[in-house]
Amino acid sequence: MIDPIKFYNQKLDKHNKEVSSLKKGLLLISSLRLLIFIITGIAVYFTFSNWRLAALIGVVGLGIFIYLLSKYTDTKTKYELHKALAGINAEELKIASGEFHHRETGSQYQDPKHDYSLDIDLFGKGSFFQYINRTSSSEGQRELSNILKANNCSDIEERQQAIRELSGKTEWTQHYAATGSLIKTETPASNIIHWLKTHKPFIPRELKLIPWVFTLISVTLLVLAIANVLDISFFGYWIFTGLGLTGLYLKKINVLALNSGITKDTFKQYASLLLQIENERFNSKLLQEKQKKIQSDDKKASVIFTEFSKHLDALDNRNNLIGAIFGNGYLLSDIKNAYKVEQWISKYAHKVEDWFEVVSFFDAYNSLGNYAFNHQDHVFPKISQNQNTINAKDLGHPLLNKTKRVCSDVSINNKQFFIVTGANMAGKSTFLRTVSLHIVMANIGMPVCAASSEYSPVKLITSMRTSDSLTDDSSYFFSELTRLKFIVDAIEKEPYFIILDEILKGTNSTDKAIGSKKFVEKLVAGNATGIIATHDLSLCEISNELKDVKNYFFDAEIINNELYFDYKFKKGICQNMNASFLLKKMEII
Repeated sequence: MIDPIKFYNQKLDKHNKEVSSLKKGLLLISSLRLLIFIITGIAVYFTFSNWRLAALIGVVGLGIFIYLLSKYTDTKTKYELHKALAGINAEELKIASGEFHHRETGSQYQDPKHDYSLDIDLFGKGSFFQYINRTSSSEGQRELSNILKANNCSDIEERQQAIRELSGKTEWTQHYAATGSLIKTETPASNIIHWLKTHKPFIPRELKLIPWVFTLISVTLLVLAIANVLDISFFGYWIFTGLGLTGLYLKKINVLALNSGITKDTFKQYASLLLQIENERFNSKLLQEKQKKIQSDDKKASVIFTEFSKHLDALDNRNNLIGAIFGNGYLLSDIKNAYKVEQWISKYAHKVEDWFEVVSFFDAYNSLGNYAFNHQDHVFPKISQNQNTINAKDLGHPLLNKTKRVCSDVSINNKQFFIVTGANMAGKSTFLRTVSLHIVMANIGMPVCAASSEYSPVKLITSMRTSDSLTDDSSYFFSELTRLKFIVDAIEKEPYFIILDEILKGTNSTDKAIGSKKFVEKLVAGNATGIIATHDLSLCEISNELKDVKNYFFDAEIINNELYFDYKFKKGICQNMNASFLLKKMEII
């Protein structure tokens, strides 16, 4: 078993050293470039009378300068990558110490109408999403949110295998995340896909060879002019022919170039991410399926993306005014490059969405693998189809500090219903969210915060937080009734694990007691499985009438005029309530 903290400290030290070394290398290369430029300039100046020698010195100096420029670019890429990797490991150490509230909250993915996301702190400040999210792209982040909200209880073991495998590839997942973090996207992937799918080619196939023929004519005219066979003016006027031909397509090329310019960096970086996926060896079925999805008949997806990136770069060079005039005037470069871009789009546009989806999938699943690596004391639930829906030992909430976390044994059979009572702040709501997260995490395929767990897969539905809405002109009570109706309709279609917290809070105590009792009776009659937390002790009487209803409680004791909680999940009915004590303690009454 690898100690995550030791691992992150070692990697942080390693990458910081690489960053320091590469930074010195960048400074050295920059200095050499400047020195070569100055030496070449001085040498050309003093040998200018001998133009052949001056030209040779200029060419050699330019060659060395270009080599150093390329070397600088490569070194800077490595520098940025190791800097990102150092940042990832430093961030992991910070999160491990409990500092994660500065990270992306995912509040935009919150959905009040979802089966459970509003109730269990799945998104928002201090949420489960904020704690586990390690995605490096907006698409990966959206994919992770969809995974958390999927409520999918099929093929769990396949997902477990994938997450378990990725948890053992932390260096690979970090490298993937670091590479992804270097992508500076100006346009969302969905917009890029829409552009590719809707683009209509405007350069006819008949023009494929025209730029090459035109270039040959231009070169011929120049050679003849140098040889004094033709007057140089023929070559000079020939530029207007090229500019005229380019002008016929200029407006549409401008639009194509605009779209190309804002996507070229995305394709360049996605190519490197695809290459990492292609070159890695996966054993789990799900990861292999995703890897196969980016395989093409003739070339690897990374090669295809790299080619497109080069075509986009070539088209983007038209922004150089001198290059644009002479390139189009003598080489028809815009027509040639636009044709290559369009041919690529025609051939591969229908596959790009799949390739982008695979990149986003790994971005999201790496977060799940990272969670499993960081929590090696957690367990992957044993998936079974027996009468136990959940049979967990030492089940706790994963976001609570392990030194303070109080865990409980939870065993609930299929079609059983627990009524949980307890004093204020005794741990009822935390317990409900603990069980909810167990179901969500188990369905995703993640390890759960428990010593052991046997789980019979089921979908989750909750009603724990309800609010009134001025926008919808609905009262608190009506909103709660709407939520309960949503639950009733859902369980008529398929089985759910239902978690309720103090239902019918928006009415008087008598109505609440009667209504709550009838609602629970209806759920039990419908063979529902679940838990309801309540302060209403009269609701516990249902257990006398229905054998599938069990009573549990969280206790509170007053010792030496101080309130004491043990946060233990116990069988029976709570006898100690603390509202009056707290009111007196805080001098409210």
